[in-house]
Amino acid sequence: MPGGSTTERGSIGAWLSRPWGAACLIGSVAQLLFSIGLTTPHKPVFDETHYVPAARALLALSHPVNIEHPLVGKELIALGMLIFGDNSLGWRLFASVAGTATVLGLFAILMLLTGRMRVAVIGAVLALLNFSLFIQARIAMLDVFEAAFLTSAIAAFLWSMTAPPEKVLRRWVLAAALLGLAMGAKWAAVPFLAYAIAAILFVRWREARRAGRPPVALFDMAEGPYWPGLPAASALPWLLAVSVGVYLATFLPAFFYADQPLTFASLLSFQGRMYAEQTQVLAPHPYQSSWWSWPLDIRPIWYLYEASDGGAWRGVLMIGNPAIWWGGLVCVGVALWRWGMGGPAKALLPVALWAGAFLPFALIPKSLGFIHYYFPASVFLCGVIATELSGRRSRRKGFWRADTLFVTVSALLFLYFYPIISASALPDSQAFHQWMWLPTWP
Repeated sequence: MPGGSTTERGSIGAWLSRPWGAACLIGSVAQLLFSIGLTTPHKPVFDETHYVPAARALLALSHPVNIEHPLVGKELIALGMLIFGDNSLGWRLFASVAGTATVLGLFAILMLLTGRMRVAVIGAVLALLNFSLFIQARIAMLDVFEAAFLTSAIAAFLWSMTAPPEKVLRRWVLAAALLGLAMGAKWAAVPFLAYAIAAILFVRWREARRAGRPPVALFDMAEGPYWPGLPAASALPWLLAVSVGVYLATFLPAFFYADQPLTFASLLSFQGRMYAEQTQVLAPHPYQSSWWSWPLDIRPIWYLYEASDGGAWRGVLMIGNPAIWWGGLVCVGVALWRWGMGGPAKALLPVALWAGAFLPFALIPKSLGFIHYYFPASVFLCGVIATELSGRRSRRKGFWRADTLFVTVSALLFLYFYPIISASALPDSQAFHQWMWLPTWP
């Protein structure tokens, strides 16, 4: 029958009403969106000029290249090149998969935090419409791999919090392994290791206080609703051993370089060499910007703007969706105000994830900063918006709900800016001016 039977339609609707069904649909849409025009342009752009040669060196096991960053992202770029060839598809395919994984990671985080499907769906859709995720999912850089493993690790930590006692440890270990891979993509994920340590220590300290036991008892406490049966004295060694062990294991290919191979004796000292490279004083760059300016979307970056692929002018502007980046800051302020007025501290967790990814850049001793460093934080900002707009009761129904209106505005802006975030063909070299809203936008 045309359109399928009522039973069939009911079955599809029931499947989509479950978290796994919704996640599959969102993931499929995300992968399709990230894949359209993925191979354009056909040459390396922006920091692909660093990471594609580094991936080639890994494939050839020739010598260390781009030593200031760990290897996970470059290993995945190399894997794509091994499977699909040394071309724009091979360079970028696994970045697109990591982008999809990031969307689904945020979906899982919000589902586990709130238990509400609408919040998780709105957050994931906003992440999909976030220009920065769309752009990073279509370029062979390291940031999207960090975001994919980091969101997955956080989801796994949340998954372990309320697991049955017999499953807590295995989920905790899974989270630690994913965190090790995130750190192996970029060091910007390292603060989350400290956050995980602080989280379980705080939970166990609070349980010890409620039980009237001395603070030192927090290491032996295993009662309570969170991480049942897992005392901090066991959790912390597992967390450190697995996350750091996985991180160090990602350097294994470097042991087989033909020139300057790593050894077990030099592995730790190599970390110091990486740190020196990360913190060296660099010459000023026209696209550099201060960490505090990133959420304001003040100084975007042209990843590409030139005539390429047949002479057509194409551009990729690394910029945030104004609705999400600016509106998200309003939602952060509202969440903090609600908490200050006596709201539950749990509602601040999405804000904490955003701040935890963003604020460490105020302390990181890098001489130059760029707006794409804010990308992982901008993913968590989508969670803040969804929690504030969808996580509370609304008197309005249907399209007029605040979250639906916000998604609609974000989608319209995505469509409007699509030509200069997707490397679409532009009419001429001056076409970019119609999208330049602020004088600081290039």
